[in-house]
Amino acid sequence: MTDLAIPAALLVLADGRFPAGGHAHSGGVEAAVRAGRVGDADSLRAFCAGRLHTTGLTSAALAAAAAAGTDPTALDEAAEARTPSPALRAASRRLGRQLLRAARAAWPHPALERLADALPGGAHQPVAFGVVAAAAGLGPAEAATAVAYESVSGPVTACVRLLGLDPFQATAVLSGLTDPIGAVAHEAAATAALGDVDLLPTLGAPLLEISAEHHAAWPVRLFAS
Repeated sequence: MTDLAIPAALLVLADGRFPAGGHAHSGGVEAAVRAGRVGDADSLRAFCAGRLHTTGLTSAALAAAAAAGTDPTALDEAAEARTPSPALRAASRRLGRQLLRAARAAWPHPALERLADALPGGAHQPVAFGVVAAAAGLGPAEAATAVAYESVSGPVTACVRLLGLDPFQATAVLSGLTDPIGAVAHEAAATAALGDVDLLPTLGAPLLEISAEHHAAWPVRLFAS
């Protein structure tokens, strides 16, 4: 790692063009759009803030703990317990498999091989992200930052397609969340540093879970989740 303030590996991992499969998922906003809960930049901002401070914090803490070297199988069990929706559990594992596949090509590392062997069905995405981050030379705080960012960047990007939202407005929504993203990442990393899986955040968003089950049953949808 260089002495740059932002490690290049973090930029690569947080880039929406990294082939980890995230472009096919809306982070629950497709269902929110159809239900009328998101229809413009203001309601998108509220949706993203809610997601960031609930499931975003939980995922960021799992990623930070994995990057810190906590047993990924124990973290995977914790992620499973923190995800009530079967549809979201399946989506998380699909994303974890794709992320690991891309990372094994980008940053070959024994830890990635061990994770693939230990969880052949796919690790939950935030757990895989933390292990990948460590393999790429990143620390827990950086892993938490990337996952917190992803928790809102996915819905924002999806709304450009779902609503025809002005990309400039979408970018303004995302930039307005930079301080909250940093605060969530800091809290996630601090909790992960305690070294106790049971103390990691358990915050969830029941409406996201319920909407995910409805969304999975739609015969036609633009995003996988």
